[in-house]
Amino acid sequence: MNIRKSLAVVGTALAITTSILAVASPASAASRDGACDTGEFCYYYNSNYAGSVSDFTTSVDDYGTTQPSCYEFKGSGAGQGLCIKNNAASVWNRTSKTVVVYFNSNYAGATQSIAAGAKANLNATLKNNNASHAIGGTTNPADPRATEAVAFAKARLGHTDWNNECELFVERAFGTSGRFATARAHYIWQRDSGRIHTGTVPPAGTAVFFTSTTSAGHVMLSIGGNSAISTGPTVYQTSTFRDRSDYLGWAYVPGGW
Repeated sequence: MNIRKSLAVVGTALAITTSILAVASPASAASRDGACDTGEFCYYYNSNYAGSVSDFTTSVDDYGTTQPSCYEFKGSGAGQGLCIKNNAASVWNRTSKTVVVYFNSNYAGATQSIAAGAKANLNATLKNNNASHAIGGTTNPADPRATEAVAFAKARLGHTDWNNECELFVERAFGTSGRFATARAHYIWQRDSGRIHTGTVPPAGTAVFFTSTTSAGHVMLSIGGNSAISTGPTVYQTSTFRDRSDYLGWAYVPGGW
């Protein structure tokens, strides 16, 4: 092969390579590079979307707390290189789904929901107390006992023997009793353990809490689909419970029950 033909072949190969690289390069925009790109959920070290950025395209259940294994702030600015767990002050959700920020790892504890496309300062509970996030809402697996608990509740719709026994009703749905004297005592334990969720639809088989009009409080059992079963003069189903002014949130029933 003469030199001119060799140069032509090399030039063609370079052109093809350059073309491939040019086509491939946009894919790198989704990498964790410290820039908040379309399709990403981003933490900022400071309030009002300032300081270093840490960007994500997936849910993360535990950010880690030490280098080099933790998720860190990657962008330039204040906080760069620090682990993001319990260090973020504001967020920008550039995904097409609601993102839920959690106080604890493994998608537990108090929550703040960030709508698709929204920017927000983390609230007083979550600011510098961010431990996990779920893109599209909670990613906790369904309680394996939820199906049986929901079946227990549905089988008692219309019954009249559970009035003023809401806490016992929920406990019996999970095959136990005597865990808490009142719904309020149950709620306080869940709250103080950082297990209360407020910004998402309660999954089936979770306890849903209310202040109610008595010191005992009130609890219902979620059956999923934004519906719950409640006790009263009769056992009944409701789909408007989250509209109540005394709604406190929901929590997974302890696994040890």
